[in-house]
Amino acid sequence: MTTKNRTLGSDSHLTVSSLGLGCMGMSEFYGTADEDEAIATIHRAFDLGVTFLDTADMYGPFTNEQLVGRAIAAGSFGRDEVQLATKFGNERLPDGTRVGVNGRPEYVRAACDASLQRLGVDAIDLYYQHRVDKTVPIEETVGAMAELVKSGKVRHLGLSEASAATIRRAHAVHPITALQTEYSLFTRDIEDEILPTIRELGIGLVPYSPLGRGLLTGTITASAGAAGEGDLRRSAYFPRFQGDALAANLTLVDNVRAIAEEKDATPGQVALAWVLAQGDDIVPIPGTKRVRYLEENAAAAALELTDGDLAALERAVPRDAVVGDRYGDMSTVNV
Repeated sequence: MTTKNRTLGSDSHLTVSSLGLGCMGMSEFYGTADEDEAIATIHRAFDLGVTFLDTADMYGPFTNEQLVGRAIAAGSFGRDEVQLATKFGNERLPDGTRVGVNGRPEYVRAACDASLQRLGVDAIDLYYQHRVDKTVPIEETVGAMAELVKSGKVRHLGLSEASAATIRRAHAVHPITALQTEYSLFTRDIEDEILPTIRELGIGLVPYSPLGRGLLTGTITASAGAAGEGDLRRSAYFPRFQGDALAANLTLVDNVRAIAEEKDATPGQVALAWVLAQGDDIVPIPGTKRVRYLEENAAAAALELTDGDLAALERAVPRDAVVGDRYGDMSTVNV
């Protein structure tokens, strides 16, 4: 079982595996980390044809890039077989303190050099601005990112959680290859303006949290909540996981489960197949830190949904039926 490839971007196109691997949870936010299992997961991903790896300097902070770098160095595959994405802009200190969003040109350059060193590579395939800095014109930030392309340190540029207007301004400075933002059966607001805009401009979409931060896997219950201690989903930072909202959202998951059972699949596989079916310019990056969940996710690439299945999913999860914002603080998204 191997995934097929898809192309992100039209002006500056990047070929990647049709499913990527989000590595964030291997280091932080979603409970206890296990580096050996994480590296084994990355290596198993390559066995399955999942070669598009996603990290960021703020994950850890910093330690996730180091982990991904070690996994690449220890793998049986070559650097040219990896499509490596990382991000800057959510500035943190080594002790984890959050400084804020930083898009200043001098920070862009310093952050890139630090990421290259941690990853142990000469160039980053796709370099995202993780969040848009409202205090710095996007033209200045992307101008600095474009210099990184010219110098050979970065091959393609991306934005994350940017508004349609910001995307247009950024793309006018240098071709943007991909937009990373949240998109799933549970989060579809980008369909109004952002998705049409990036398609007009020839920019690919890289959905993070395509499984609704695990809700759509069907493994989360109202009694157990999100997970154990150390899992940020237990906090008010993620309103969809709290109290009555969680109960309502799990009812929607049950609807997906019923469709999945008819397909002899898991709810998560059906949810991923739905995202993949929204267009060949879309490459979701489900995150996991365990081999067994990686294998389950990768199998979704081979799951074909009929028009009837897609219509049934639309009825099962009406676009506006999910309860709760995706973040407790929405001030840094769609900027």
